[in-house]
Amino acid sequence: MKTLHAQPVSAQAAQDLHSAILSLDSHIDIPWPDRGDAFEDTPLRKVDLPKMQRGGMSAGCFVAYTGQGPVTAEAHQQVQQECLAMLDAINTMQGTHNGVTAAICPRVADIRAAHKKGIIAVIPAVENGYGMGEDPALLRAFRQRGARYVTLTHNGHNALADAAIHRPSLGDAPQKHGGLSTLGREAVREMNRLGLLVDVSHASKQTMLQAVDASATPVVASHSCVRTLCDHPRNLDDAQLDALKASGGLIQITAMPAFLKPKPEEGRRSAGVADLVDHIDYVVRRLGPAYVGISSDFDGGGALEDWQDATQGVNITAELMRRGYDQSEIAAFWGENFLRLLEKAEQVAEQSEITAHHAG
Repeated sequence: MKTLHAQPVSAQAAQDLHSAILSLDSHIDIPWPDRGDAFEDTPLRKVDLPKMQRGGMSAGCFVAYTGQGPVTAEAHQQVQQECLAMLDAINTMQGTHNGVTAAICPRVADIRAAHKKGIIAVIPAVENGYGMGEDPALLRAFRQRGARYVTLTHNGHNALADAAIHRPSLGDAPQKHGGLSTLGREAVREMNRLGLLVDVSHASKQTMLQAVDASATPVVASHSCVRTLCDHPRNLDDAQLDALKASGGLIQITAMPAFLKPKPEEGRRSAGVADLVDHIDYVVRRLGPAYVGISSDFDGGGALEDWQDATQGVNITAELMRRGYDQSEIAAFWGENFLRLLEKAEQVAEQSEITAHHAG
């Protein structure tokens, strides 16, 4: 813990601080097929734009998630179309409806401008490099639709890389490529050129460490937790955390009880905001406050007892205040660290463009 003695925090003080900062949730799933209900406050979604507005959430990364299937030309063609259709659906989450205004924000400057005007920033992303199939040209189509990161794998190996969790039902052995494949390395280079962050959540340890080495931009784990505190294959161990720090990368602690707390001997596993902040504390102690952030994985399985949906983010802010973190640290966890990585990706992409232009 940051402090030995928890500090009393009033609900109003937590609300005031939460409202003062740019709060960004780095991993939110969208319903699919699309229901066109992003501007409605619906019990079917843990995150919709009215809930974000009520909860004082400034920005969210909404992901086009495709589950792992067969690694075949036919399946790739189908998943590529689905992934692009999902990004198109995310791109409809803009304009003003039902008293809520949102904008698609493909660059950090857009996110900051939206925040200044009180507009919710919608940041598209892609979960599972499977959505690219075996064609790195798809990455440009993702970026053109505003995407800012691609999660290399989901559960199950794909053509790019090995996953942390293999899928025997898909014919997976524990390892397929020994980390990144040749195609995976090419995809990482192309992502660097386009300003897409390389997301190593769901990746195997070898994939993750190789991605850190291969990427010109620091990598992000957009929704992962700490393995020392909860021994789950989806979590990052100390060697991985140290590699993240060395590269300037970032782990976004996520609201998934299975990644936050070991399963009890009997009864249901449950977790709360205090458990999530324990993982933030651990990363801060080991790496420092610049290398950790916050994600919910809402509508993709994430939820805590006291962070059930996008209206309750203030509970995390309150817990961080109780532990003695100051406004600049809380702002860093809630978005500034992630924006720093996005900015770095933009700079690397611009540099690549200049280099390519001179070479041409």
